[in-house]
Amino acid sequence: MAWSRASLKDDLARCDRILTGALSVLLATASACVSWNAASKSSHHMPAIPVVQRIVEYVQSQAQPVEISVEASPGDAMRAQLLAEHRCLSEVMYYEARGEGVRGEMAVAEVVFRRLESRMHGPSICAVVYEGANRPVCQFSFVCDGSLDRPRESVAWRVAQGLATRILTGALPLSDATEGALNYHAVYVRPVWADNLVRTAQIGNHIFYRPRGGVLAADPRSIRGSLW
Repeated sequence: MAWSRASLKDDLARCDRILTGALSVLLATASACVSWNAASKSSHHMPAIPVVQRIVEYVQSQAQPVEISVEASPGDAMRAQLLAEHRCLSEVMYYEARGEGVRGEMAVAEVVFRRLESRMHGPSICAVVYEGANRPVCQFSFVCDGSLDRPRESVAWRVAQGLATRILTGALPLSDATEGALNYHAVYVRPVWADNLVRTAQIGNHIFYRPRGGVLAADPRSIRGSLW
């Protein structure tokens, strides 16, 4: 069914409202989880919120401070960091897999979350996505190849933003479609590292790999693709 320009505009505006609302819920829930965690340090039964706890620790350590005013409250810092995490997840799915459909973009998100959970690639989604940004070779090519300087396709960008919101809020849990993959490459290249890994899947135009010897990072289902 063809969309009219007015209909498309209305749909995109509705996506903006949903995104804002979902991120507000995300912030409130994350803050509640952190507060509960702080009040329950003596308990042996802690909630499974490794990602949000790591984000809070990341903000508190000020390893890469978020640019906010000096008068900003801790809640402002948390909100800024969560919005940054959403932006980074949207970016990696958009630049790496737009045109690959929901399955292709979620496969990229799987790799990002699995790298985050492995604790070997950075303490936040943005740290994982922008790993190598200050070096000659980036982990995700769009960070270093000038893609960020080019205008985005508005509809594809909104789709990626919507997917990121649903993943981060847990409305769209990640599966294990890539079978434990920590790496991938486009079908039209053959990087030298590929021979040292186990090929697990091809999704769209990407081929995915995991480490040899059955050494897998955490299954993304263990964090259910959410921040809490």
